Amino acid sequence: MAACRCICVRIGNALRCYASYALSLFGSVHFAHRPLFVSVEPAAVCQLRCPECPVGLRNAGGTGRRSADRFMSREVWERVLAEAAPYAHTMQFYFQGEPLLHKDLPAMIAQAHAAGLYTVVSTNAQAMTPEMAKALVAAGLNRIIVSMDGLTDASYNAYRVGGSLEQCKQALRYLREAKTAHFPLIELQCLRLRSNEHEWEAFRREYKALGADRLVFKTAQLYDYANGHSLMPSDPRYSRYIQGADGLFRRRRLGRGCLRVWSGVVITTDGDVLPCCYDKEHAHAYGNIMNESLAALFSGSKALAFRKAALREQPQICQECYK
Repeated sequence: MAACRCICVRIGNALRCYASYALSLFGSVHFAHRPLFVSVEPAAVCQLRCPECPVGLRNAGGTGRRSADRFMSREVWERVLAEAAPYAHTMQFYFQGEPLLHKDLPAMIAQAHAAGLYTVVSTNAQAMTPEMAKALVAAGLNRIIVSMDGLTDASYNAYRVGGSLEQCKQALRYLREAKTAHFPLIELQCLRLRSNEHEWEAFRREYKALGADRLVFKTAQLYDYANGHSLMPSDPRYSRYIQGADGLFRRRRLGRGCLRVWSGVVITTDGDVLPCCYDKEHAHAYGNIMNESLAALFSGSKALAFRKAALREQPQICQECYK
């Protein structure tokens, strides 16, 4: 009975969310729901120095994201779970850092799974071991995304600086050996880059042999792109940026309005509640979950102001987005 009641609450919350979003497209912003999904950041650290990642830039000696607690504490996590679980349907365990570096990640996933949430982890897989793979499966993980942006050392390390392609392949084998008949879904994710564009067809041929159930290509966000970029694909169809008549590159235009900022939030290691994963510098934080409830922050004045801005002039982070 309790499980049925929980499902009904979540379905009702989802219906209110979609109705609210639909009305907003016609200029009527009403808000009577809570997040459908929550992305938590287990760790704000990473082993790699990926050139277009704030954490990677910090590791490489750049400015990167502002300093924060390195790992999500038990207190923050338990607050997030208690407030999100009754209404949300999905808990994503990733933001900027590498989630496998949090020693309690399997336990966090197990708690979310026990609360009836669909669970997802995205990882560079450098910290994957046979024991970790078994623990993730035992925790009830539904989907794991493994980032692998090359099939040779040269193409892989062009972006995943400091990483090991062989370790990534080994991680896929560990997951394949540990998984049950259906879970977790193992998704291999590849950024479309000039350094690996000659391997895209090989990825399509080989991803199942590598141990993945599904292959997903993603376009790459680049920071210094106006004059082109060494990682930008040769074919503009696979880039977020298009070259103008003046020779400069610009972001592709997107329509206004975004379901993501109506339906979910990101919560960082230190408890900041952000509108989405593009707020990498916490510039639009609604507040902190240790100071106010998630419900109050999600429907508060800062959240409402951000959503209205996303419908009109689009904040900078919305302009960087490529849905």
